[in-house]
Amino acid sequence: EIPPFPSRRSFGPGAESLGEASQTPPSHPRQGPGETQRPGTRICPTWGRTAWLTDDGSVFFYGFVAGRPWQQLCVNNQDNQHCKDILCSEKYLLVLYEDKVECWDVRELCSAGGTDAKVTWTMQLKEREAMSTVLPLVPGGYITTVPPFYKSLSPQLNVVKLVLGTEHALLLSMSGTVYSWGSGHYGQLGHGSVENEVEPRIVEALHGLVMAEIAAGAWHSVSASESGDLYLWGWNESGQLGLPTKSCCKNKGQLKKCSEEGTLILRNPSDMLVKSASEEVTATQEPENVNVFISIQAFPALVDLPDGSEVRRISCGSRHTAAINRGGELFTWGWCNYGQLGHGHTDSSDQPKRVEYFVKNQLTVLDVACGPWNTFVFAEQKEF
Repeated sequence: EIPPFPSRRSFGPGAESLGEASQTPPSHPRQGPGETQRPGTRICPTWGRTAWLTDDGSVFFYGFVAGRPWQQLCVNNQDNQHCKDILCSEKYLLVLYEDKVECWDVRELCSAGGTDAKVTWTMQLKEREAMSTVLPLVPGGYITTVPPFYKSLSPQLNVVKLVLGTEHALLLSMSGTVYSWGSGHYGQLGHGSVENEVEPRIVEALHGLVMAEIAAGAWHSVSASESGDLYLWGWNESGQLGLPTKSCCKNKGQLKKCSEEGTLILRNPSDMLVKSASEEVTATQEPENVNVFISIQAFPALVDLPDGSEVRRISCGSRHTAAINRGGELFTWGWCNYGQLGHGHTDSSDQPKRVEYFVKNQLTVLDVACGPWNTFVFAEQKEF
């Protein structure tokens, strides 16, 4: 039965721990437990578990807890202070309170049953600073889930949003400018190379375009403009950029055809892809009628959703990507070995595809949060 209020749906490994135990990760959306249906929750998926922040400031762990799978644990608030926000990795949980940010070792926290665990790190905040703080941003900089946790940022950047990949970071400024830094080995910084950057650097290909959203996967990056255009760059091994990849060609039973084609690393804005009505993809610098597979896209590429609709929300998993259009429809693509795309099967895709479950059940998708190998969706019943 479809509930008449906004609800959470999830698919992929780790999603099964939100309902009944199952040895097979769901490849189609399933509704989460009661705690996840509360308004104002924050979802923070990791490899083995998922942390949920409810509107009353409670934190719940689901999944692999205290060495056992399919467990649930409520982390009690310290000193009756309600949590404002959370940031979680496989090893650490960082919690924003009204006057501080605290960090716990997740294994110790779970072993202690959610209480009396030793605080690993603390950052004190001034009065009312927490009201305008959204992790990983904190006053004067940002925090990561790797010691020493805090890193400073120049106040001249005027940051409104910051997202973290496995080895890189993206920043969105108040003017809609995108910056990136960290590891560039897979082109995930978007500077046209695979070099690292120590400090935030403007993604020049997007400069002059007003960006509204950013998201970071493990080794790829996504940005959506104010007008709803979608740009992707970085590693494309599983088609997570929405660009043609050899691994997805194999999934389509075209191995013989694929074996005759090449793989490119696109580093320049002139290395553009052109898709014809027949869906044959060619590179403008290659001979005609030759399909090209992209391994690394080191420069932002403009990718359209199937219906050409405008993008409103984006999120990235380790090797998959999700986008919500302005009509509340969800599109996913990339790696799908664990059903994380929500299409009812485990075939990876290098093309954005609409998740039909929400359309069939007359649900409007409001938000999406991708974990490394799973996807969580906030949806509500359509009104007619």
